[in-house]
This record gives sequence, structure tokens and C-alpha cells, in this order.
Amino acid sequence: MLGVLGDEWTLLIAQQALLGATRYGDFTTRLPISHAVLTRRLSAMTDDGLLARLAYQDKPTRYAYQTTSRGRSLWPVLTSIWEWERRWVPEQAHRLPTMHHVACDADFAPLITCRECAEPVTEKDLTVRWGPSGSWPRSMPVESTRRRSPSAKPSGQPGLFPETMSILGNRWSFAVLVTAFVGTTRFNDFADQLGAPPGSLADRLQILTASGVLSSVGGRYVLTEKGRAVFPVLITALQWAQRWFTAPDGAAVLLRHTLCGHAFDAVLTCDQCAGPLRGAEVQSIPQPTLEDTASAVPQ
Repeated sequence: MLGVLGDEWTLLIAQQALLGATRYGDFTTRLPISHAVLTRRLSAMTDDGLLARLAYQDKPTRYAYQTTSRGRSLWPVLTSIWEWERRWVPEQAHRLPTMHHVACDADFAPLITCRECAEPVTEKDLTVRWGPSGSWPRSMPVESTRRRSPSAKPSGQPGLFPETMSILGNRWSFAVLVTAFVGTTRFNDFADQLGAPPGSLADRLQILTASGVLSSVGGRYVLTEKGRAVFPVLITALQWAQRWFTAPDGAAVLLRHTLCGHAFDAVLTCDQCAGPLRGAEVQSIPQPTLEDTASAVPQ
């Protein structure tokens, strides 16, 4: 999952694909991306099973990129990012619209709930341990990504989730956040657990601190309220990973809901009607639904 999603261009392309972009020109119009980068990412996302390339024209041959079931099922991750950015980055130039739940016809905020007991869940309500295929060395990224410079972004073409992409659209940033959620606070402990190069780790910690996700107090890096609010993004990404990248020896991470005692399976629900959300029912006005070109993926 870190290898596939730990890149801001991949997340941005997935975002636009779920909002209806299918052709090469759609992506170049919607995103400030070079042709070389877009070509590489579309090829990688096709190889990773997020997109399917389908010919729609001969002489010359042209292709459309349709989201697969694996790609469509990213909607809970992007919905969680949308809510976090909307609530915690209000100063961005292009304010995100409120989300609308088609099923109950109300503006809403998504909630993480437990499938077993239907109660809302925070990071304080879970116990976490490695599963049969889990370990820090096995779960860490094998290559780094480069954070795109804000100066490379043409004016008038901002990303829909600009701050999220700067802190989560990088493999090491994502890994650092996961480690912080399980209690790591000191630089040396981050380095020992993640095996990150000191320079890369220092850069990631600086970015996360500057964005207000972490605070540096007495030599320790502690999650802020803004940082703890990233919890739904991490959980939905983990759940997506464990659905689509199964290991023969079992799950990488085991979660248990302490309030009901059952294994934890996250469900995104509407805070207005308490009903489970479906991607085709998540709407922004005047934006299309997250799955307006595809049927909802089963929970």
C-alpha cells in the first residue's frame, strides 16, 4: 500500500479518475502535471491494478483509463482526506465544498464506526498488533519519493487536497505518521523502527511539524489534535491495503475494538442519518459523485 499510494501524483490521479476523468487529456486539463510524469503514473497505476487501459479510437490508437474495482474502492480513503482537509485546512485558497449524502439528502461529515457494534471509533478505542505477515522491516517502503515543489504548481490549478498531498503523498511521511499513532515520539526510535535515512526522516518530521500535525516538545514528536484527526485516513488506507494486498501467511496488522472486544472492521457512516456510506452517494455540489461513472463497491 505504501508503495502504491505513497505518491502525491498517484493520489491526485486516483482522485480525478473517481471524479470522472478517463482520457489522457482529462488528466492534463485537471492537473498541473507534465506529460512524462502523467505517462509514467498511468502506466504504473495500470500495472498496480488501479486503472484499466481501454482503446476507444483507432488510427491513431487512443486509450481511456477506467477505474477498476481496486481503484474504485479507494473512495473511503479519499472521502476521509476530503473531510480532514475541509476541516483542518480552512485557509486554503480553494475552499472544499461540504459533502452531501444523497441517501438522506443532508450535508454530512463521515464517521469511522465499528462494523460489529456500530459505535464511533477513535484511535484511543483500538489495540494494534502485528499479524502473521507484519513487521516494521517488511512493511517499510523500498524506495523514496520526491515531494513536488509548490513552485511547480501553476497558479489557478491547485490540487483538491493540497496539504494532505504534502504530508501523506510521500512514503516516509505516511510511515512516520503510522509510527506516531502507535506511540513513537523520539527521533532515534523513529529511525530504529522505520530504517529511514536520517536526512529523509528529519525532513519528514520537519514537514509534519510545520503543518501542525506533530508538535516538537522536549525532544519528542507528539501528535496534535490536527494530527490525531488523520486517523480515518490511516485506517481506511490500511483497510484498503489488507483487502487488496493479502499475504499467504495472514494479515499484516490486527486491530481490536476495545469497547466491544471484537476484531475491528471500519465502516464509514453519515453523521446525520447514521447510515453506512456508499461511494456513489457521496456528492459535492456542483461536483459529481466520487463514483459517478461506476457502481458502488461492496463494503
